[in-house]
Amino acid sequence: MKITGIETAVMGTPWRDLTFVRVTTDDGLSGVGETRMLGHTEALRGYLAEAVPRHVVGADPFDIESLVQRMKRGDYGRPGEIVMSGIACVEMACWDIIGKALGQPVWRLLGGKVRDRVKAYANGWYTVERTPEEFHAAARRVVERGYRALKFDPFGPGMWELEPAERTRSIALVEAVRDAVGPDVEILVEMHGRFALGEAVRIARGLAEFDPGWLEEPVPPENLKALAKVAGQVSAPVATGERVHERAEFRELFELQAADVVQPDIGHLGGILETRKLAATAETHFVLVAPHNVGGPVLTAANLHLAACTPNFTIQEHFNDFADEHVKQAAPGLPPVEDGYFTLPTAPGLGVELDTDFVAEHPFQAARFDLFAENWQFRGARAGTGL
Repeated sequence: MKITGIETAVMGTPWRDLTFVRVTTDDGLSGVGETRMLGHTEALRGYLAEAVPRHVVGADPFDIESLVQRMKRGDYGRPGEIVMSGIACVEMACWDIIGKALGQPVWRLLGGKVRDRVKAYANGWYTVERTPEEFHAAARRVVERGYRALKFDPFGPGMWELEPAERTRSIALVEAVRDAVGPDVEILVEMHGRFALGEAVRIARGLAEFDPGWLEEPVPPENLKALAKVAGQVSAPVATGERVHERAEFRELFELQAADVVQPDIGHLGGILETRKLAATAETHFVLVAPHNVGGPVLTAANLHLAACTPNFTIQEHFNDFADEHVKQAAPGLPPVEDGYFTLPTAPGLGVELDTDFVAEHPFQAARFDLFAENWQFRGARAGTGL
């Protein structure tokens, strides 16, 4: 079997553009992959236009290791987010082809399952005013839908430090969410790399009584020693990793014991197998894996296959029940979240099929998502979001 070409299609929303890749073969089988870029969608398509004829066409989709190494090293330049995202789309699609060719779901080809279901946490649910009353009501809607975990960023457009009144307001939002969901639902606090080291620690101590499941990116991701210093001064687990795009770059994170949970994005780290290798390294450091996922149904499916076979997996991010729920129609077949869990996909390959007509009905919008703009939490649903 040989790869004969790829097609790309981009589905747009006001705050995210989802890039789908379909890889075709001379046997008539095809596979799909997906990633979500932040402001670099055209750059990704440009990279694929160059890389596919050079590295992909003519390759055997079963030879994933060879293909990934060729795309990663064959151009000599050091790969970053765009290259690793391009690799991820193609790699995912190859796994989809292999599973279809063998009549097996991808997780069976990666070592088999270690769990029968995958715990999910909701994101994108707080498209409301930043008041305790609004956050309380929105959080109640999440648990009423069956979720037992949810994540949110209560800090508005905050950067580096918060004024005392704004710090009090942000902490009050976390208090409201904890009150809404009760003690047995996990609340995960997203900090989006906003804060200086001392401010991150101060905020974390203010949140401690509400028992957050983790603090995500309390400081910008570039300085792992600063992250380690935060981790040494707070009681909650620290999570990070969505903006690390090369497996080797996690080495220092593990050596410094700077995080309790790593959050690689399959769509940016080079695909399913690269992320599985990272998870195995994390396991040797007793670190949990909770993949970052702002993608649609194809990328979410890839995450479920990884979760199925990864012993130190803990929980899966999911936007699509609360933000742009219609994107699930772009690739039917994904199991729904029921009582807070996904069941495992059982169809061959990734278990979803791309609907290119539906994608075409929602064209590329060159979405701009600014986490430091006022009212960004509305995710383009109203004016004044900075989008």
